[in-house]
Amino acid sequence: MDSLTERLGHPAGARLVIVSADRIGTTHASTAGGYEAIRSGAATTGAVVMPGAWSRHAAELYRGEDLGVHLTLNSELDWFRWGPLTNAPSLLDGDGGFPRTVQDLWDHADLDEVRRECRAQVERAVLWGFDVTHLTTHLGAMQQRPEFFDVLVDLAVAFDLPVRLEGPEAEANAGFPFRSLAATEGIVGPDHFRLVRGAARAYAAETLAALPPGVTELSLSPALDEPEIHAADPAAAGRVDDLDLAVSGDLERAVASAGAALIGYRALRDAQRARS
Repeated sequence: MDSLTERLGHPAGARLVIVSADRIGTTHASTAGGYEAIRSGAATTGAVVMPGAWSRHAAELYRGEDLGVHLTLNSELDWFRWGPLTNAPSLLDGDGGFPRTVQDLWDHADLDEVRRECRAQVERAVLWGFDVTHLTTHLGAMQQRPEFFDVLVDLAVAFDLPVRLEGPEAEANAGFPFRSLAATEGIVGPDHFRLVRGAARAYAAETLAALPPGVTELSLSPALDEPEIHAADPAAAGRVDDLDLAVSGDLERAVASAGAALIGYRALRDAQRARS
């Protein structure tokens, strides 16, 4: 079977990098910062939180960028809450938002409600005009439990979309082979995944300096330096730094030094659909 890089039209040993701007649609700072990272920086893709308060604004600002849906079943911030698009009592905690923790979600969620909610998030993105290129899952909630992962794979198959999946270490922690299960269904995803958030310039540089062959995704969560994000998110300073890193030129230079090339998820989607 051809490697992913070969399916994308590159040699088998090529090094390709996806840089993602996550959490678009949650706050104004994240929405504007995510688009800035894509339009003026190194980010080649992004992910929209459809239950987020600013997701409709994200759709208004959309100009055909490579964006996926960040399937969201948790709302972890103490003072800034979002909840389901559907009537889903099992997906609510005591104050009306999604559960704060993944464990709480796993303990109480009704899978039929999970399935309806996740499908509604993708369908709303399509209805609002997003050319959805892939799926991701907030806090890894749908990746680490088999019954939730089944919902994720079913959606990916139904909409014929690639999925961001973490690597072997996360797979070992989950206790089931989610990567091979997705591949069996024809679902494409990056070979390697690195979470690069919060003043993580050194980690990003180290990752790119030792870049393995294949497709590696670096996930940033960029945001503008606005009072809103500092009030809502204790990690705001790191997210502001993520945006600075994305637009600084450092990532592009590091990718070039590694002999790698930047790509987005649209290329993975095209490869997946070409084979299906």
